[in-house]
Amino acid sequence: MLGPATVLAGGGYVAWLAAGHPDALVVDDYYKQGKAINQDLRRDRAATALGLSLRAEYDPRAGTLAGRLAGQAAPFTIYLAHPTLPRRDLRVFVKPAPDGSFSVALPDLERTHWQVVVEGALRDWRLAKGWDGVRALEIVADEP
Repeated sequence: MLGPATVLAGGGYVAWLAAGHPDALVVDDYYKQGKAINQDLRRDRAATALGLSLRAEYDPRAGTLAGRLAGQAAPFTIYLAHPTLPRRDLRVFVKPAPDGSFSVALPDLERTHWQVVVEGALRDWRLAKGWDGVRALEIVADEP
């Protein structure tokens, strides 16, 4: 009787886990996502036309991300998307120095594969790339 009781208890626990932790990776509206992809491609081409590139490094001891955005000195946003947990996504507004250099405070980043999107304050251009949070982050707009 212990075997079947254990299986029933384990099955109940797994069902509880599945119901309490829904999968956030499934997209509801594929058509809307497709339209968003086309908009992102236009913003990628705008970054290429401006000749933008970003290089930054994360210092875990200081809790800062410091680097330089070449090609523009206007304010921009860095969005770090967690691969599986949307509640851990981070959005940082950056006001760079005239030469494009910046340093922003970030909480402790876990070692995971972040999706990084850097975009203008008006969302008129975009740079995007995956990043592990350990090595230097380098994003260069495609050559025209």
